[in-house]
Amino acid sequence: MSQRLWRASVAHPRRVFLLTAVLCLLAMAAMPRVKIDTDPENMLAATQPERVFHNETKRRFALHDMIVVGQVSQHAEGIYNPQSLAALHRLNAEIAKLDGVIRADLMSLATVDNIRQAGLGTVRFEWLMSTPPADQAGALDLNAQLSRLPMFDNTLVSGDDKAAAIYVPIADKNQAYRIGGEIERLVAGLDSSDSFHITGLPIAEDRFGYEMFVQMAICAPLAALVIYLLMWLFFRNALFVAAPMLVAMGSVIITMGLLIGLGFSVHIMSSMIAIFLMPIAVVDAIHILSDFSERYRPGDDPKQVIESVLNDLFKPMLYTSLTTAVGFASLLLTPIPPVQIFGAFVAFGILLAFLLTLTLLPAFVASLSPKALQALTRHSEGGSLLTRWLPGLGRGALRARWPIVLLCLGLSVASAYGIARIEVNDNPTRWFKADHPIRVADRVLNQHFAGAYDAFMVLDNDIAALKDRLRDGWMAEADSAAQQLAIASLSQPGDLGPALQSALDRLDEGSLALDSELSDQWIERIEDAQRALAVFQQPEVLRYVEQLQAALQQSGLIGKSNALPDLVKTVHRELRSGEAEQFRIPDSQAAVAQTLLQFQSSHRPQDLWHFTTTDYRAAVVWLQLTSGDNQDMQAVEQWVQDYVAQHPLPDGLQLRWAGKTHLNRVWQGEMVTGMAQSLAGAFVVVLIMMIVLFRSLLLGLLAMLPLSLTIAFIYGAIGWLGKDYDMPIAVLSSLALGLSVDFAIHFIQRARAIYARQRDLQRTLAAMFDEPALAISRNAIVIAIGFTPLLLAPLVPYITVGYLLASIMAVSALVSLYLLTALLWAGNGWLLRHTAPRNPA
Repeated sequence: MSQRLWRASVAHPRRVFLLTAVLCLLAMAAMPRVKIDTDPENMLAATQPERVFHNETKRRFALHDMIVVGQVSQHAEGIYNPQSLAALHRLNAEIAKLDGVIRADLMSLATVDNIRQAGLGTVRFEWLMSTPPADQAGALDLNAQLSRLPMFDNTLVSGDDKAAAIYVPIADKNQAYRIGGEIERLVAGLDSSDSFHITGLPIAEDRFGYEMFVQMAICAPLAALVIYLLMWLFFRNALFVAAPMLVAMGSVIITMGLLIGLGFSVHIMSSMIAIFLMPIAVVDAIHILSDFSERYRPGDDPKQVIESVLNDLFKPMLYTSLTTAVGFASLLLTPIPPVQIFGAFVAFGILLAFLLTLTLLPAFVASLSPKALQALTRHSEGGSLLTRWLPGLGRGALRARWPIVLLCLGLSVASAYGIARIEVNDNPTRWFKADHPIRVADRVLNQHFAGAYDAFMVLDNDIAALKDRLRDGWMAEADSAAQQLAIASLSQPGDLGPALQSALDRLDEGSLALDSELSDQWIERIEDAQRALAVFQQPEVLRYVEQLQAALQQSGLIGKSNALPDLVKTVHRELRSGEAEQFRIPDSQAAVAQTLLQFQSSHRPQDLWHFTTTDYRAAVVWLQLTSGDNQDMQAVEQWVQDYVAQHPLPDGLQLRWAGKTHLNRVWQGEMVTGMAQSLAGAFVVVLIMMIVLFRSLLLGLLAMLPLSLTIAFIYGAIGWLGKDYDMPIAVLSSLALGLSVDFAIHFIQRARAIYARQRDLQRTLAAMFDEPALAISRNAIVIAIGFTPLLLAPLVPYITVGYLLASIMAVSALVSLYLLTALLWAGNGWLLRHTAPRNPA
């Protein structure tokens, strides 16, 4: 059937060209419907529990994604000078007008309240900086006022007084790049000598999406051009090397068009499909062109020559395509949707490229005129540096076979140690180069402030446990209508608060005909239950949170935390004497409730509901971190877990995490586990395929050596160099598996076929390091050098892909040529002689 396919393509090339063009046009027609998704949150499934809880937390506490604008002053008094404060006030007013900014929650010196005493038992709330101070004395007075507001210290103004910040909440994180650009234009219009920086995870993620497509538009075509020029250098025939480029471009266009046409978003992962497909799509074509250029001579029928080449190469090409596709399809085993989509469509693209290689390539080559092929013949007869160098490489590998084996063993041990040193870590901000404005802003602001990264520690009252405690206590009371009413309220659907209030209202109206003493007893019991429900009005609970905050601050793992106790203590101090000793949690729940009621008369009463729910049954501790690295977030979560184990939470409380920094840690952890599972699964499948292909367990294991050593060496080097194991590095393990085995398949299959004809080890070695080794070397060089344009990209994931693609190809090619030669010819070629097919055909 395969022979009929390429024979039909050679016989009817125009039909092949037309069908390919139609498929490409249909794919391109779907591309205007592209949907962009740069949100790392979507690395987790929409139903993933941590993501569901994160979004629920944002809804319950009215939390929004924020852009952080930092202003750094070189004035002798730092930020506290009239000029800097005037610029901040003006910038704040202009930002508030931007579309997409949640004005009510905009937070800076110009939009928060100063909390002051207005007489014993009274608090006055007034804007901290309604107008910028007119002189230096007013600026310094502002500093003194801010020092009494610990919630804003090192948050709105840095601890060294050199910088101020504006926290810009946005309604849609997908508008972060646009809003950030508008803020940059506002800054440019300020008459200020201060430096301004804009950062925050939302803007980093959205900015990455924008630059990602700029790089796709530049690097992918530039890489294609470099690959084309390298192949022209090998074959010296522009028309001849156009064929594999058409295969590659057709594979990329049809695959991306299908992805977009089926309604999938182009994510950070799927944006790399073109970059991954480009080198893989030309691999088989280079083998075919190398073999064709060695066989074709003037006067030959190119159709017969290309058919002869395909007959010899079909089986190894089929298995290399299948194994590479299996490597990427194994990503479907990961629990991360964008990675699954990436793996599925790259696998599809690989199989599509194989089909186009069997149809479009022979149709194109067969349609070339004899005159167009003359340059190819002249170049082939003249030889090249590779053709002169490779035979010596083969003889050298044979002479040094045992040192080569020992060297590989030594590298394996060193690689294992390097792999043990790998640390899993990622941070979307570090997807940009160190000199990128976002990286610079991140570095500067995190040096000055408590941190530009958010995490939220959510403490929630376990209502089910509270209901059980209440039910047990009330069941022990004497049977009465009030008892039945109270117990029934615990079984009402929905929230417990309204059910308790309903029961309390019925008791107050006297409709149960109870004596006054019994009615008063049950009213008191239900009011106690309401107070137990409002757990974050209880002094002992607030003190626990206060102690947890203090201990976490002392750990040095966070820059700062803000929570309900900070607000309560500040208002309580001003309600009392205003002195420092009154900066504490009140002694009764009623006194706590009074401070909270007082705060609700401020200019920003909604700030209270960012820290607690309206029924006071849940609260959030806002953590500021100076690093968004997963390792640092993991350290904070582990520290809290250990603290809670030693200092148990108050009865009925539960602790969970939310926030972008936490979600990034979650999906990174799932990615590592999923990648390990997919790699292991793909390794087993590829091994089985090798055994089936060669019909030999020994040769199957031998074919797995290059990929095993390549993966071990590359990831060992990552560990030795101290580079973090991040998203692109994890995904490239699939590329390493697929491409590393390709060379081994071609080398072993061709060696067996040649030996079956020659029945002579030396002649087989000489023949192997002619065309087969030449094709392997050309492939390695084309891909390794062809993707060096990626090293010029401003986005680190693309640079990582470029480096690792080159490393994978170089290492796998060298291991295949050296190690397989050493092992196949070891012991007077025992393995080759005993596994070569008896039938030369």
